[in-house]
Amino acid sequence: METQGGTGGTVRVDVWIWSVRLAKTRSTAAAACKAGHVRINGDRAKPAQPVKPGDEVRLRQDGRERIVKVTQLIRKRVGAPVAVQCYVDNSPPPPPREAVAPAGIRDRGAGRPTKRDRREMDRLRGAGS
Repeated sequence: METQGGTGGTVRVDVWIWSVRLAKTRSTAAAACKAGHVRINGDRAKPAQPVKPGDEVRLRQDGRERIVKVTQLIRKRVGAPVAVQCYVDNSPPPPPREAVAPAGIRDRGAGRPTKRDRREMDRLRGAGS
């Protein structure tokens, strides 16, 4: 796949993040840039900042950091198999999923949980802290 457009080998970072499917929409990619969650080569990136092959893009989302190295520039959103060819993923592996506590399951017909039961369920889920 060739680079698209005639901007001299650069693409806006928010467009590139959306194109390679690191963000669901371009506006969420732009919002991540504005909030300071995107860095290019260690520097905070604005949505219109250009990205070029060889740049390292760090994107913080959902409590995890994605570290990718740009290998190809694209402007149009593409399918996932094509998108992964446009970057090298150097991200740390995601944390292991916690086992779901079976304490939240009640017997059918046992009625509504008591206040004590609800507090216990909230404590197990980690809510309310």
